[in-house]
Amino acid sequence: MVRAWHIDESKLDENKLELSENERELVNLEDLKEHTGVLYWKLNADTYNEDGTLDEIRKCRGYTYADEIEVSSKTLPNFDVMIKKFASEHLHTDEEIRFILAGKGYFDVRDANSDDWIRIEVVGGDLIILPAGIYHRLVLDKDRYIKAKRNDVKGSFLDRMENGSANMWGMGFSTELRIPFPFSPKISP
Repeated sequence: MVRAWHIDESKLDENKLELSENERELVNLEDLKEHTGVLYWKLNADTYNEDGTLDEIRKCRGYTYADEIEVSSKTLPNFDVMIKKFASEHLHTDEEIRFILAGKGYFDVRDANSDDWIRIEVVGGDLIILPAGIYHRLVLDKDRYIKAKRNDVKGSFLDRMENGSANMWGMGFSTELRIPFPFSPKISP
């Protein structure tokens, strides 16, 4: 099961990815959805091709693009440049889905009510959907390895403006994500 917690700006560095139990303010999945629009499923990374849940989600949400990315110094060209890009605060004009096949990482997303960070730990089998217009970033864990399926409605990538403009999701950029899914997958978000 995915873990998420509030994290303050001063604790967002690669040297301190994990917080001690005393430092964490855990966020449950309902609050994560309410405050960020992020949706979550747990799938089996070994059998997802057979059970059809990922295909059902892709079809229902209209994803037209899919690929697989393996982020490691051995497999990703320009690794250091790319992980800096992933770790920079940005948003996409369309929602994105990330299904983690292996490894571990952290998606940091902005709380729409406070603009504070919520860190979401993802491991193999975790599937998250980030809504359009939410500022976020991906930071790798100490092993600096993650493999994921990317499914999107190919939108634009926009860095956060220097003036720190607010999270567009919280401003109604993608309010359609607040309505329930028009299907009942085997695994509910």
